[in-house]
Amino acid sequence: MADTTDIRTGLILKINDGLYSVVEFGQNKTARAGMKIWAKLRGVDNNRTIEQTWNSGETIHPVRVEKHAYQFLYKDDTGYTFMNVENYEQVTLQENMIDAPQFLKDGQEVAVLINTESDQPMAVELPDKIVMKITYSEPGLKGDTATRTLKPATVETGATVNVPLFVNEGELIRINTKTGEYIERVKE
Repeated sequence: MADTTDIRTGLILKINDGLYSVVEFGQNKTARAGMKIWAKLRGVDNNRTIEQTWNSGETIHPVRVEKHAYQFLYKDDTGYTFMNVENYEQVTLQENMIDAPQFLKDGQEVAVLINTESDQPMAVELPDKIVMKITYSEPGLKGDTATRTLKPATVETGATVNVPLFVNEGELIRINTKTGEYIERVKE
């Protein structure tokens, strides 16, 4: 078993029959009382965010999670279908289990988090940065690059990203999937 000294960001804990990922944690020490460990937790199997406090040394219940490489195949009425790149097994997952579904494109490789206790998929993580082609964007004004003005651009998956004025239709850009923000232009 683990105790509160094992808490770290990204650890998945079982609390009240729910799975929660540690987003932030810390400790409080007062003169009269023992040390308390606190954590902000985000639900893995639900969208709830909770805060939890433990006494120092108290037992916690971490869940062992493995990351497996999967490839995105298609989306239909039943959900998003992914294929394991090692054994070719397919799983269909709902949109709320994917961290940035608007940036998924056919054939893209992602990481699927699997709960080793139940062999059930828990979440899908896209790479932190991906390259996409702009399919539609209004032309920017020539010479208007002094300010940090942004314009909306539609990428190949249909998602809209705010880009600088000098970025045009047909160009490749790098996007941060966690924030949905433009990072830079990419040369072909």
